Amino acid sequence: MKVRAVFSIIGFLAIYGALAGYIGWNGWLFLSQVTGWENAILYSCIIAVLALGYIGGRLAQSAPLGFLTTPLKFIGSYWLGLLQYCLLLFPIADIAGLLLKWGGAEPDIYITAVGGIVLLSLIVLLVLGSRNAWSPIIRTYQVHVPKNAGNRRKLTIAMASDLHLGTVIGKGHLRKLLRKVEEIQPDIILLPGDILDDDLTPFVKKGMKHVIGKLRAPLGVYAVTGNHEYYGGKVPEFVEEMNSIGIRVLMDETVMIGDEFAIVGRKDKAVGSQNGGRLSIKDLVEPLDHSLPVIMLDHQPSDLAAAADNGVDISLSGHTHRGQLAPNHLITRRMFEVDWGYLRKGGLHAIVSSGFGFWGPPLRIGSRSEVLRIDVEFGDSAAKA
Repeated sequence: MKVRAVFSIIGFLAIYGALAGYIGWNGWLFLSQVTGWENAILYSCIIAVLALGYIGGRLAQSAPLGFLTTPLKFIGSYWLGLLQYCLLLFPIADIAGLLLKWGGAEPDIYITAVGGIVLLSLIVLLVLGSRNAWSPIIRTYQVHVPKNAGNRRKLTIAMASDLHLGTVIGKGHLRKLLRKVEEIQPDIILLPGDILDDDLTPFVKKGMKHVIGKLRAPLGVYAVTGNHEYYGGKVPEFVEEMNSIGIRVLMDETVMIGDEFAIVGRKDKAVGSQNGGRLSIKDLVEPLDHSLPVIMLDHQPSDLAAAADNGVDISLSGHTHRGQLAPNHLITRRMFEVDWGYLRKGGLHAIVSSGFGFWGPPLRIGSRSEVLRIDVEFGDSAAKA
């Protein structure tokens, strides 16, 4: 390991440890004041387990500690969500406590009062965030494409991005996807990337393919890779698993759906220069018949101008999670032309989902786990809409 990498890891752990210590200290002040608990060593051990849970869960994936992976990652994932909001709330609480102290309030009053408000706020965020993450909704978009699609006038698409299947999200959440898709009754199902959380192993060992493989639609089920599939390093194996259950993963490929419309599937930009990198949108769509509608799956919504310039009619993406935890959406909003929802750019209809799953904390604040229903109308009548 290079010296620079070692120092980077040490630096990260030092900063992370300091932040965890800050949170732990504030928690101890409140807990000891309210309950009179004096076992600081036990409390410190609990904070250490919480703070190191996610990292420990990843390290425990190798035998013989594999049985610890799920509980550690689950606990650690919630900690990561709490970490963000503790770092937002605790400085405010500390300032409020100091002001009350300078105003003459006794410690048992200002620590209990301010700490109680913070604790209640965190509980509300946990409950609301868990609900938003684990209870997906169906969100509907209506799109008009003025091109003719053979004899087809309407198309119903079910789209689910960012499933992040792995240690935390498993078959239970997948079954919710099946139920939502069944409600939609789509003509076609599209999965624009990050089906895996990264590691293929839990997907295979827990038999998740037998659940996701139940996705069925008259015109088929198509997917593309996201950045997390590349992080896992087993893209060929992932593609093979998907193909074996009837989900075709498009790797810089196009497929014609009869004589009606084309589906274009891009490799995620995380592929970098591996295996020749990825093709440009122009190279992918140039051979197509542009009198027919073109629907593109591109995990990250970062090439919308190129999509519009090259005759793509509908672009479907995910990746952003809409920040997942507010106020992170303020960052994603600046990073992408559209980080969630709908954008019309010339003749292009761009739709970005906040995702069906989540990354890290099983929490969503300011966003919601969702499955998209996209109702497309084709033909000249649509041009007037």
